[in-house]
Amino acid sequence: MKKQSHILFGCALYSEGGEQRKWSGCFRWLCLVWSGSARLGSARYRSAAVGTSSREPECDRGGKMAAPALSGRAGSAGSLGNSPTMAAGRLPHGGGGVGPELDFRSAARMEDLNRLIQEFSKHDQREYDDQRALEIHTAKDFIFSMLGMVQKLDQKLPVANEYLLLSGGVREGVVDMDLDELSVYARGTDYDMDFTLLVPALKLHDRNQPVTLDMRHSALGHSWLSLRLFDEGTINKWKDCCTIVDHINGTTNYFFSPTLVADWFYQSISLVLLEVQKKPQRGMPRVEKVERNGTIISVILGVGSSRMLYDIVPVVSFKGWPAVAQSWLMENHFWDGKITEEEVISGFYLVPACSYKGRKENEWRLSFARSEVQLKKCISSSLMQAYQACKAIIIKLLSRPKAISPYHLRSIMLWACDRLPANYLAQDDFSAHFLLGLIDDLQHCLVNKMCPNYFIPQCNMLEHLSDETAMLHARKLSSVRSDPAEHLRTTIEHAKAANRLTVELQWRGSSNNLPSPQSDAGGENQPDDRLAKKLQQLVTENPGKSISVFINPDDVTRPHFRIDDKFF
Repeated sequence: MKKQSHILFGCALYSEGGEQRKWSGCFRWLCLVWSGSARLGSARYRSAAVGTSSREPECDRGGKMAAPALSGRAGSAGSLGNSPTMAAGRLPHGGGGVGPELDFRSAARMEDLNRLIQEFSKHDQREYDDQRALEIHTAKDFIFSMLGMVQKLDQKLPVANEYLLLSGGVREGVVDMDLDELSVYARGTDYDMDFTLLVPALKLHDRNQPVTLDMRHSALGHSWLSLRLFDEGTINKWKDCCTIVDHINGTTNYFFSPTLVADWFYQSISLVLLEVQKKPQRGMPRVEKVERNGTIISVILGVGSSRMLYDIVPVVSFKGWPAVAQSWLMENHFWDGKITEEEVISGFYLVPACSYKGRKENEWRLSFARSEVQLKKCISSSLMQAYQACKAIIIKLLSRPKAISPYHLRSIMLWACDRLPANYLAQDDFSAHFLLGLIDDLQHCLVNKMCPNYFIPQCNMLEHLSDETAMLHARKLSSVRSDPAEHLRTTIEHAKAANRLTVELQWRGSSNNLPSPQSDAGGENQPDDRLAKKLQQLVTENPGKSISVFINPDDVTRPHFRIDDKFF
């Protein structure tokens, strides 16, 4: 037994009493370590630290592509040889007390990370006063009026059109577009607020209208659009925006071209804005920049002391749901029971973006931006805060080379919502856990070059990445995972700097007496704030309704209001 006592000396610290207890204490301790190690790899659905629950982890649903987690792991750091994902622990104190919860990988305190995420959210989510709200509304009305004038140029756009206005520019990942050809704009330096506007060039909402989505020449999630089955009037109207393919049998096929549509759209917008600027009206926004970025038209407007970026995207709008995404509807999802299926599958778009090896002049990408607007309603605020903070980090960190876009992170978040229990994701103080999990999942996707599209799981959005690029970005994310607090502090400083630039420009604008939508632009008798107060009252009394303000530039003292379709 002396030899045995010597062997067990290291374990005796964990036991009490005599030699028999040493054996027993060591055995229990070894079992605990083994059990913990075994569970770290498979506890995909565990929300708490190892040992807090005796319930066995659930298994994947058969056949479901639970995107960013491979080999049954809870996250991705393990696939890189790092510590397991989300392995947070608590430090023991004398007397059996519990210390602060720590992130296993970085040793950062979870409460500190939560505080930093909250601070970032405070600086990133600006609150708007009445004047700023009115400036936003004025810019939106200007853009919509401009598009009405574009429609009148050659009658190409639908007369009764349905735009989708999204908060955040294309660079923010609100729609699945390639960022390679986009100019670099920065909040604070170039703009104060950014929006994406999807403008249907073709609106195919008539279920009796036959449509040919030709996916024979495209990668998954992409398609050519043939106008062969359209009426002759539509073909003649858009013939100059089509590529033409002549068949052996003598028939001609017209394929709606995203690049030619973007050419026409940019020329039309530029022409309209040129005409508008020749006859400036009182209170009209200043057009500070009009630029084509690939197939996107970026317009920066100055309204009062605010600068607003609009990324305007010509699209094809459909009602219903594409067959290629039909299998996705057969699975269980986090939004089940929260919103109806009819709300989720109300329509989809073709956006002007092609696959890695596709033909830019012919290929469109399927977009489910309308559905994503509905799904966002079902995501907890703590997860959204973590997503916004993670997005701000990767936009700076992974900007060169362009391989990862914020839309990849959005897809990863949606997959996580399907994978994890709702009560876990709803916890208000778990933003730090969610941030670390998103980083791990993104790193995991890069290492495996696998990021399935949420709506078309068989479509791998990272299939084209080279091994070198994927590993370069994975190593960058590894540095973030090793010190998330420092990267959050850097992101907070960037947000503060952007806000300071915005405030400085607003101060300069007010000192230079730049006209705002409320002002008379030079008259001695400036109107008071009654219009802003009236608008605020209408917003309060009519929640969820569309409110418009119409101001006669020749008599700004008598505004007209519209609530939905009613004028007064």
